[in-house]
Amino acid sequence: MVNVLTNAQWFLLIGGVLLVRGLTTPLMHSLPVTTAIVYLVVGLLIGPTGLNLFHFNPLEESALLEWLTEAAVLISLYAAGVKMPVPVRLARWRTPILLATVSMAFTVALVAASAHFALGLPVGAAVLLGAIVAPTDPVLATDVQIRHPGDRDRLRLALTCEAGMNDGSAFPFVMLGMGLLGLHEIGQFGWRWALLDVLWATTAGIAIGVFSGSALAQVVHRLRAADAKHGLLDDFLGLGLIGVVYGLSVLASAWGFLAVFFAAVAVRQTERGLSRANTGAAEWPHGGGRETRLPACPRTFSDGSLVFKEHLERLSELLLILLLGGTLFTDSWSWRAVAGALFLFIVARPISVLIALLGTRTPWRLRGLAAWFGVRGIGSLYYLMYAIQHGLPKDLALELTHLTLIVVTMSIVVHGTSVKPLLGRFRPKLRSMRSDHRSDRPA
Repeated sequence: MVNVLTNAQWFLLIGGVLLVRGLTTPLMHSLPVTTAIVYLVVGLLIGPTGLNLFHFNPLEESALLEWLTEAAVLISLYAAGVKMPVPVRLARWRTPILLATVSMAFTVALVAASAHFALGLPVGAAVLLGAIVAPTDPVLATDVQIRHPGDRDRLRLALTCEAGMNDGSAFPFVMLGMGLLGLHEIGQFGWRWALLDVLWATTAGIAIGVFSGSALAQVVHRLRAADAKHGLLDDFLGLGLIGVVYGLSVLASAWGFLAVFFAAVAVRQTERGLSRANTGAAEWPHGGGRETRLPACPRTFSDGSLVFKEHLERLSELLLILLLGGTLFTDSWSWRAVAGALFLFIVARPISVLIALLGTRTPWRLRGLAAWFGVRGIGSLYYLMYAIQHGLPKDLALELTHLTLIVVTMSIVVHGTSVKPLLGRFRPKLRSMRSDHRSDRPA
């Protein structure tokens, strides 16, 4: 990494951005853009595009960037998981499951076909590119994701749950692309890939997450039930759960991103279930029938750890987008990269979403907004760095890095400038489309 800034200057830069962000919170909420765009502008200004005070080379620093993006995604997945509504019901989860599986597969296929036939990439590299840019991002998409555990907005639920799952469901396609390039064993006719990378890694990841999250929630509940003043560090519990679940998943050759997300979901589901069992539920008249309402629930460690995780998420967003701005030169904006990004946003994502939701009762307005708000970001950077660290040839690494960086940058810009106006325009109608299923109330 070529870096002209001294350590003192880096401290001044990061500290200054944090101060400005903290002091201008009301202003940022009123602006028609997201904070990610502000960070990107700062990165472009001090990077090679602007003053050229520093240049971050992702190929030379792929190991560092892989670690940073991996940590950021894990923290974001945990934060997304503990905000999922209680209880888990197919009626709520059907749309995001379809988006994270069917839509994911079609997006990979469409991007791969375009990259192979229009850009001339080898089949393996084209599939790998599709897998890298197909998953939506849990880090940069906070403006279209669930705000708090009691948020019942159907669009936010669908996009949050999709981002939580497809960062894991994209991994089999990453391995398929690497296998077609000779960098991973997929077996004759892909049998090994189907059995191990798809079936085993997915099932084991979900199982590890659900078991670990549920077990920890029960242990914490019993400790606090035995002594209401029992001192527990909620932040450490949350981080510890992430570390243990992810480590177990890697050792078991399972998808750790899926495991962490479902561990967080299991924590909240278990905590709320135990709270209901202990406190009981009261029935209140609601329209023509009766609605089950829960009394106030005691403090849970998922509630206690969520704020800290969201702060870490914001810090990682700031750092990584500054580095992203420092990777781009003026001539990075080639027609190949821009056309590829536009194809993803305007063609591949909308078509794949519409196909995935065919035959469902999902309102068309929600389908349209979900088709547009497929934010790409930190997860795509992680998959790219993962492939580079596992032997991606230098010429292909350079090409895929170029294409991916432009996709992420353009996503920050086009989605970041449209999210607030579109949600502001359609928010009343989106509220009217909320599910009749009641969500748990915040503690």
